[in-house]
Amino acid sequence: MREITLSQAVNEAIAEEMRRDETVFLMGEDVAEAGTPFKVLSGLVEEFGTARVIDTPISEPGFVGMAVGAAMTGTRPVVDLMFGDFLYLVMDQLCNQAAKQHYMSGGKLTVPMVLRTNLGATRRSAAQHSQSLQALVAHIPGLKVAMPSSAYEAKGLMKTAIRDNNPVVIFEDKLMYQDKAPVPEEEYLIPFGAANIRREGSDITLIATSSMVQVAEAAAETLAAEGISAEVIDPRTLVPLDEATLLSSVKKTSRAIVIDEGHQSYGVTAEIASRLNEKAFYHLDAPVLRMGAMDVPVPFSPALEDITVPTPEGVAENARKLCAGDMIHAA
Repeated sequence: MREITLSQAVNEAIAEEMRRDETVFLMGEDVAEAGTPFKVLSGLVEEFGTARVIDTPISEPGFVGMAVGAAMTGTRPVVDLMFGDFLYLVMDQLCNQAAKQHYMSGGKLTVPMVLRTNLGATRRSAAQHSQSLQALVAHIPGLKVAMPSSAYEAKGLMKTAIRDNNPVVIFEDKLMYQDKAPVPEEEYLIPFGAANIRREGSDITLIATSSMVQVAEAAAETLAAEGISAEVIDPRTLVPLDEATLLSSVKKTSRAIVIDEGHQSYGVTAEIASRLNEKAFYHLDAPVLRMGAMDVPVPFSPALEDITVPTPEGVAENARKLCAGDMIHAA
């Protein structure tokens, strides 16, 4: 099977859906000639023209609002939000309008819109361009949230999102755009709400999102050399969340760590850990541990930035402690 980058996978997914369905169009800042600052969308304007690949003014509330209206009236916009940090600018359009129209219209209206954006620190982009805000939108009923962890996941989830009749927010990690993975040439979709068991294990479950899946897999390799068998699970989507797969794994291993690059307090790790504690309590040999980013603005300084997010070494160390029972008394 061929290997392509995550950037190429996203580009392919959008191009294939635009060829398949003429109601799909793309809009955002610098998406046409520039192909976005990360060059993810390069070449699409040459094939589809400026009527379907639309460079917008620098007004996130304006063009996201336009996309909501366009989706309500028969098209399927894919909106490029240059940085995930800009979600703060479009909260009314996304959370008060797109998320609620189906409910407030009694099911008469749908908003089949995809908002693709990014997350992730350690790119030296400072506090206003390095946040991971997936928990912000996962909190809002009516929005679906996907977090691809590889090129394969990125293509399959994007195609599913574009065909969904609900508004979907997709977060791609900025540092993963050049990461390669096997991706089939034939068409495929990845269903929402179906977690992926990336590595089977019996001693502890590592539940990780986006680029943290790679962190968890690296930790699992280290642990395997020490005789600790770690199961690694990628939820793929936060909304809907595949509780059944997560619970089944934790009931088998009796221990779990949840890893996400968003700030730890009131975030993704808290929600997943809470569900595991509620629904698998009598199967646990230790409390579910959470590992997220520090609750600080992301520093520009490389030396400071690198220590704000979970690392393979940190995950492995906490897994050792859980498996040895060292954290039970402290918890």
